[in-house]
Amino acid sequence: MSTPPLRLGIAGLGTVGAGVVKIVRQKAALLAERTGREIVITAVSARNRDKDRGVPMGDYAWEDDPVTLATRDDVDILVELMGGSDGPAKAATEAAIAAGKDVVTANKAMLAHNGQALAMQAEKAGTVLRFEAAVAGGIPVVKALTEGLAGNEITRVMGVMNGTCNYILTRMEDGGLSYDAAFAEADALGYLEADPDLDVGGIDAAHKLAILSAIAFGTQVDFASVELEGIGAVSIDDIRQAADMGYKIKLLGVARMTGRGLEQSMAPCLVPATSPLGQLQGGTNMVVIEGDQVGQVVLRGAGAGEGPTASAVIGDVMDIARGLRISTFGQPAARLAQARPAKVATPAPYYLRLALLDKPGALAKVATALGDAGVSINRMRQYDHVADTAPVLIVTHKTTRAALDASIEGMLQTGVVARPPVVLRIEEV
Repeated sequence: MSTPPLRLGIAGLGTVGAGVVKIVRQKAALLAERTGREIVITAVSARNRDKDRGVPMGDYAWEDDPVTLATRDDVDILVELMGGSDGPAKAATEAAIAAGKDVVTANKAMLAHNGQALAMQAEKAGTVLRFEAAVAGGIPVVKALTEGLAGNEITRVMGVMNGTCNYILTRMEDGGLSYDAAFAEADALGYLEADPDLDVGGIDAAHKLAILSAIAFGTQVDFASVELEGIGAVSIDDIRQAADMGYKIKLLGVARMTGRGLEQSMAPCLVPATSPLGQLQGGTNMVVIEGDQVGQVVLRGAGAGEGPTASAVIGDVMDIARGLRISTFGQPAARLAQARPAKVATPAPYYLRLALLDKPGALAKVATALGDAGVSINRMRQYDHVADTAPVLIVTHKTTRAALDASIEGMLQTGVVARPPVVLRIEEV
């Protein structure tokens, strides 16, 4: 007796949803050959039935309500591509699981806010919840962590996980643009979300980091504890002067488990210009995983867009078609520990950009404030005066942020620092 087709119901027919439909239509024979099972679409749902999506939709049943779609008898997998942390996306996902159906989603916000509850529900119901497309687009990082690297104790996960931010920072450097000019260019190209703060505020990337942390460290998703800072305060001066010191600035997500708890941060950082992350250009994403057995693994690729994200969705569908059924976050949700959040305190070098007033002994007073807080200087560079201040760059040896903050407090009390310094962590890669 032949295996029956695997039937998809697609909720959300935007860029990614239309891309999934195209792949299923155009590559039907290839998908069947590689899974041993025909994969078909039986029903779809979206807000606008009449919109031209560049691919025929007339072959599929239409449901205005995604929850109704999720519970149809002729749907085996709900493919949730609507987005949003709750609302219709969450309701349809919960309805599909309750009806005994598997779910494939690209929804990082829903997983970052509700991942533990949904995983518990899915595993109790014996269904599968897959989400490769939710993190880093076409890069198979979820599969790498849950399968290929499952025999490793992961020591650090870091990466550039928002292509829009990387595009803006790259354009600032290459074009000598201000942040505002690069932001406007990205907006004109359609790269920004409807709420730009999801991109430039680091929220979108922090959602992804929280999901990867859960898999890497066996903890419940804890988005609320990600230390978050966007790229809005990065200036062209920082870009140029960091480059002069051999670094590039990236919006970098970093997660590591320490004896104090789980550190998670998404913030502008300096990385060596010669490192893989330093050489990353434009809208590309990169995730670096470090494990005790494998060492460092670098995954690079398109982090968004129709083809790459739809490719990740189809990869999850094909795994289900092959009969691969694993726990949502790589181990049973009931065994995931509640994360003990820790402020980022792992020692690291730091970059400081100061504007010193033109007063005798100003530099010596800054050096004394650093020394009094136990912070030692690795490199220092002074530039020509701008108005009545002298720009000074300092790269410290490894120190804690607490010690650095104490030194800055001391500097501000000397009367020789025009304004609070710009401080960026240097992440060694």
